[in-house]
Amino acid sequence: MVHSSRRGVLTALVVSAFAAAFAQPAAAQTQIQWWHAMAGPLGEKLEKLAADFNATQGDYKIVPVFKGTYPEAMTGAIAAFRAKQHPAIVQVFEVGTATMMSAKGAIYPTYKLMADAGEPFDPKAYLPAVTGYYTDTAGNMLSFPFNSSTPILYVNKDLFRKAGLDPETPPRTWPEVEAAALKVQAAGVPCGFTTQWPSWVNVENLSAWHNVPVGTLENGLGGTATRLTIANPLTQKHWEALARWQKTRIYDYGGRQSKADPKFFSGECAMSIGSSAARAGILANSKFELGYGMMPYWPDVKGAPQNAIIGGATLWVLTGRPAEEYKGVAKFFGYLSRPEVQAWWHQNTGYLPITKAAYDLSRAQGFYEKNPGTDVSIRQMTLNPPTANSKGLRFGNFLQIRDVIEEELEATLAGQKTPQAALAAAEARGNEQLRAFEKANP
Repeated sequence: MVHSSRRGVLTALVVSAFAAAFAQPAAAQTQIQWWHAMAGPLGEKLEKLAADFNATQGDYKIVPVFKGTYPEAMTGAIAAFRAKQHPAIVQVFEVGTATMMSAKGAIYPTYKLMADAGEPFDPKAYLPAVTGYYTDTAGNMLSFPFNSSTPILYVNKDLFRKAGLDPETPPRTWPEVEAAALKVQAAGVPCGFTTQWPSWVNVENLSAWHNVPVGTLENGLGGTATRLTIANPLTQKHWEALARWQKTRIYDYGGRQSKADPKFFSGECAMSIGSSAARAGILANSKFELGYGMMPYWPDVKGAPQNAIIGGATLWVLTGRPAEEYKGVAKFFGYLSRPEVQAWWHQNTGYLPITKAAYDLSRAQGFYEKNPGTDVSIRQMTLNPPTANSKGLRFGNFLQIRDVIEEELEATLAGQKTPQAALAAAEARGNEQLRAFEKANP
């Protein structure tokens, strides 16, 4: 016979054991590493996306890991893949597209991932000017568009008013940019305009905006046997103008990537052409009223303007991870495609919404009405249906090619080379890089 007090202890132990058992999760949560290259405010917003997705369900946990700059994140992921210590997802900038595509056996294409997981995925829901960059010749989406941007014109409205210019009417053409620059300089502003990302703005988007090819085989989208064609009349005309303007600071070169930003933040330059995703940084670092316009075009070029092309990055899925992780990746991509998620990302960063539904939602929410000009990037991307010259670029060793182009532009602006000689050199040196890539990826 069990004493009543002992029975009470046994009962408590049984109840406690059952409670502990039920407190444990039925199955362990699958963790999915996402390597990325976003620091600062953009990195914080990226982490919020992951946290918000994690809060919607309990089976999967996206774990963002900052891996340095875009080149560092890509090369780090490739090295980790070889060591079999890689993540499921890696953020790769657009110039790395050809490199990722050439990594045979390492990539799990997005269209196949979504189909295998049974997750809804309609490529037609995404903006064509975005998806064209990351699809194969059969139209299959290889990576997931995440942070896509395009260069736009930024205007310091306060300086425009000071110069007697209409702050609500930004220059539309390059001659109008020159005229506006002369007026602001006459009003005491040292510099008319500057640019971010020199090759992206002054070669790649310049060409697409005027429907002129950067290279053969549809700018490389048609194969690795492509060659550059940048030593053409349009680019030469543009570089000649930049070199001429540089002498009197109508144009003032500020360096590669986004190193020219302080010139615009401080009011030293009245205008800047830079990424649509630069908006948050400009608003955080300046005190003037900001205006927006489309990229300028040369009015004597027939058919201009055409449409802009994107920069930014996509999410690539790497093979060799457990099957359960891929189910979670597919669900995460589905979450990122939701109109309300994309609208939030677009509105808070300046990156493009990747779907038409997200753009429509932002408009319905009154975002563009409250923030005039913030829809310039979308209107610019969708101005006309993309052509073979304006779908995007896919060149091997493109990071090195950009360095070559920017070296030659800097030599032009310093008066060391004529634009014609610099472009011929950039084309020849760039083609050497293309041939090296083609040889390594037969």
